[in-house]
Amino acid sequence: QPLQDALRLHAPGLGVAGLTALGAEMGSAEMLTHARLANTYKPQLRTHDRFGHRIDEVEFHPSYHALMAAATEAGLHGTPYADAEQASGHPHVLRAAGFMLFTELEPAVLCPISMTYAVTPALRDNPAIYRDWAPQLTARAYDPALKIWRDKPGVTMGMGMTEKQGGSDVRANTTRAVEIAPGAARARFGDEGEGAWEIVGHKWFFSAPQCDAHLVLAQTDEAGSAGLSCFFVPRYLPDGSRNPIRVQRLKNKLGNRSNASSEVEFCDAIGWMVGREGRGIPTILEMGGYTRLDCVVGTAGSGKTQLALAEYSAAIDAGLRPLYVCFNRPLADHIERLVPAGGRVATFHMLSDAYMRAQDVTPDYSSPEVWD
Repeated sequence: QPLQDALRLHAPGLGVAGLTALGAEMGSAEMLTHARLANTYKPQLRTHDRFGHRIDEVEFHPSYHALMAAATEAGLHGTPYADAEQASGHPHVLRAAGFMLFTELEPAVLCPISMTYAVTPALRDNPAIYRDWAPQLTARAYDPALKIWRDKPGVTMGMGMTEKQGGSDVRANTTRAVEIAPGAARARFGDEGEGAWEIVGHKWFFSAPQCDAHLVLAQTDEAGSAGLSCFFVPRYLPDGSRNPIRVQRLKNKLGNRSNASSEVEFCDAIGWMVGREGRGIPTILEMGGYTRLDCVVGTAGSGKTQLALAEYSAAIDAGLRPLYVCFNRPLADHIERLVPAGGRVATFHMLSDAYMRAQDVTPDYSSPEVWD
């Protein structure tokens, strides 16, 4: 109810039928099972194929892909930036509400979803790349295959900033980018090679390596006096070859386990500058700022569930018999598996049924009047 009240206040007249359907889907037994399986079976790194060729791919349980497909179908990634969505009014409010609902189910897959949403303000600083990639960034489609962007109905985006020697102080980064001679770039990639750079170095934390492209920071001069610049680095290059981004290992994390985070090395990887040279930090923080907003929205969604579970457990410890009311039966069954014994988890329908039976009235569910 508070979420509905907030939408009525900040987006009067906004249609919420899609959100109602999304809420029901997030509480379904099928999606709850997907969330459990995606976290039980963690991503696995495959650096080489069976012939010894370098592939640097990440394998996920099918449930991870089911969750990603549901999130993109709901438009929680770049969809609000599509012209049709902009014309509908309040696209970002609608998306934020959906993001909050989804994070109650499984927040980890929302990492690449969030980055795909957040990249647009930064990527617009390279109009040519944004023009090519925008249709797939905003499409309600998910394709997990690692292949060139133009052959995919939808794409996802990641980012890489930190390095071993600097950690959160990205000014200490040593990854280097050198501009390719225009003739050589055109000879390799045609017109799409214009403005290409070669990148050598590493990232200690490279988010969601399975994404189709990443924004990364690199120095453009050996001394680093020019300042960091931001580069768009796709996994597949315009000529159809794999960009030499070598995934060294996946992080073993306390949370966010269904999603992959990694350490990578750039071995003459190819990238294109986004924004002005030396202004990479402000450019990539346009993306980072929106992902931080999603952290707030997502925490509001998952946090209220965690708070309710904590209050429930505290009430049990205090000798009370708490009641936890859920939206639907599958969600109630799921919550009941999480809470300690001694209280009650139910839907409103279950409570109404119990109340009537306590009054010696047996509900006749074959009668239409039973719902009055």
